[in-house]
Amino acid sequence: MRVEPIRTPLIEANPSFDKLLAAAMESCSEKSVLAVTSKVVAIIEGRIVSSETSMDELIARESSAYIPAEKNAYGVFLCIKFNRLIPNAGIDQSNANGNLVLLPSNPQEQAHAIRQYVIGKIGLTDFGVIITDSTTAPLRTGVTGICLAHAGFNALRDLVGQPDLYGRPLRFTKINIADALAAAAVLVMGESNERTPLAIMTELPDFVEFRADAPTDQELQDLTIDPKRDLYGQLIQYGPWVHSQGR
Repeated sequence: MRVEPIRTPLIEANPSFDKLLAAAMESCSEKSVLAVTSKVVAIIEGRIVSSETSMDELIARESSAYIPAEKNAYGVFLCIKFNRLIPNAGIDQSNANGNLVLLPSNPQEQAHAIRQYVIGKIGLTDFGVIITDSTTAPLRTGVTGICLAHAGFNALRDLVGQPDLYGRPLRFTKINIADALAAAAVLVMGESNERTPLAIMTELPDFVEFRADAPTDQELQDLTIDPKRDLYGQLIQYGPWVHSQGR
């Protein structure tokens, strides 16, 4: 697999997808996946607020549930946003020119729109898009990339029932292809002043299965796990959550 970061002009408030994606068009090809950082998608949507805005109010609005910041050592809210554990509901001050940048309002809709835009411009068939973010993992130092939304390929590879090297059927193994691609893309796109909010992934393994239609609601639901069934559910469902009205 080859992952190429793509440098763009500085993305300021309310530009069009034309300006953002122009730098990527020449690298997009059949059986490739374009990664786009959630921050530039949010900036295009105008999801920017003043840093003087109350963080408590923003988090209550943007997350479906949160644990208040005073509960941990870093003064950070632990939130459930888009069915993920994301600190501070993904609200970010880095590369925000003194403001706060929220996550996109509907990353899945934007992933589909970006895919349709690209294939409409250059006539691709087997082409995917992911909207990426970066977050922490419990008991690990540092951030890695995650996929907030995908389009154009199957996000899960189900190996349940297939034999391992010794013939033992796998009971639980499902590979999250979307998150794995996002981790690789975010690694090369960087986290600081690289100005490479796009990456194109080519020479992908054969098990990345491309498709023309959008993922169904059931397929998107299959990417999430109810806390009562989650392997880490004992840690998640009994936390001191404050439930709010966001997503």
